[in-house]
Amino acid sequence: MNNFRGGFGGGFGGANLQNLMRQAQKMQEDMQRAKEELENSEFTASVGGGMVTVVMTGDRKVKDLTIKPQVVDADDIETLQDLIVAGVNDALAQIEEREKETVPQVPGM
Repeated sequence: MNNFRGGFGGGFGGANLQNLMRQAQKMQEDMQRAKEELENSEFTASVGGGMVTVVMTGDRKVKDLTIKPQVVDADDIETLQDLIVAGVNDALAQIEEREKETVPQVPGM
């Protein structure tokens, strides 16, 4: 006397499998939509009291870099370099934070 249909006990039948597939597809679509929204966003970082401003897109490309003339000093290039690096890193940190907030995370990925 076997009460199991199809060997799975009816607990994981075709309807449940289809439901799981739909959920997985929806999750994938949600992730793709969130990634596209992130990539189309802009992130602005201003450092050195506004002396250097960096604008990046969510796909981590520098879109604009503004340097105030008074920060340009031929005898102190290192400060300008540090400001540019700080601005880029700040914009990247903003992108990463937004990504954590908006893009669904899938375990194991």
